[in-house]
Amino acid sequence: MSKELTAPEGALSSATRAKYGFLCATLGIVVNVILFAIKCLAGVLTGSLAVSADAFNNLSDAASSIISLITFRIASKPADRDHPFGHARIEYVSSMIVSFFIILVGYELVKSAIQKIITPTITKFSWLAIAILVVAILAKLILFFINRHGSKKINSEVLNAASVDSLCDAIATSVVLLSAILAHTFEIALDGYMGLLVAGFILFAGVKVLNETKNSILGEAPVKETITAIEGIIRRYPEVMGIHDLTVHSYGPLHTMASFHAEVDGSVDVFATHDVIDNIERTIKEELNIDCSIHMDPIVVGDEMVDQLRGQVEEIVHSLGMSMKIHDFRCVIGQTHTNLIFDVDVPFEVKLRNQDIITLLQGKVKDAMGENVFVVATIDRN
Repeated sequence: MSKELTAPEGALSSATRAKYGFLCATLGIVVNVILFAIKCLAGVLTGSLAVSADAFNNLSDAASSIISLITFRIASKPADRDHPFGHARIEYVSSMIVSFFIILVGYELVKSAIQKIITPTITKFSWLAIAILVVAILAKLILFFINRHGSKKINSEVLNAASVDSLCDAIATSVVLLSAILAHTFEIALDGYMGLLVAGFILFAGVKVLNETKNSILGEAPVKETITAIEGIIRRYPEVMGIHDLTVHSYGPLHTMASFHAEVDGSVDVFATHDVIDNIERTIKEELNIDCSIHMDPIVVGDEMVDQLRGQVEEIVHSLGMSMKIHDFRCVIGQTHTNLIFDVDVPFEVKLRNQDIITLLQGKVKDAMGENVFVVATIDRN
């Protein structure tokens, strides 16, 4: 779950994040070790595979919490010459390691559950074991809420993974509890089937965390809230007539960078425009905690011929019905022909090749504007 930081999270210091992480990870270690011990007791009392497997799942959770503890210590280290953007991305790596732990436990449980289905046995019923499972469910729900709150507070992938794992553990233990009650009531061998169901919850949690972490490592498109916040700041500056090529890069929860192109009036003094750009970059940093780099794109404003040609091209692009837009429009009008130079924003959903799009535009422009009008287009996949 990789999201760009808004101002409140961005205001948190590395030390504050480390304290939150240390508290949640330590609590996770203590609770999971205790749950492992009492569930092992319940497994011995009942002879249940599902209960014993659930116990070892808690032991893997304790190991995951130890990884989280180490992670927050590393992530809190300041930037250095080899890591100029800090060490916060270590959380993504650790979250992936945690997901592998979860998936491994689920895989081993699937094998054991299948064996139990092949050779079923009736488990023993124990009120002490039932009480232990109820306590375990409540403990896991408490851990879920604590880790979820910490995850949102400090925007942590590791704590998010821990919260998902805790919730799935609570559900899995509830299934084990239901299995014990049904098996006792109807005297049927449900242990293997319930163990398989528990394994399903565990595998689901592991794959979900792995997928979210994978997206953070590979890089994601900026979330809508980040785009909206940046655009809201830009609207305060009428000197900027449009933006495009917005990219956002996360180097961990405490370091986000963005860049985009800003269209400005080419006839205005360049020093005055540069001052506006500096102010925008400063405002984005102060309000969103995002380091921003803005490229100025001067465009012709108020020229009747250029405005007319731009309008015609915009109508042609709109008529294609592919949600494409143009920017950086300019033209070179010669004695024998006219070149229309512009960039085209093309959504990733459009499967046409870039050259095919340019050929299509060239044909439409020639049909509408004459044989001597040529398209010089650059395709941007945004």
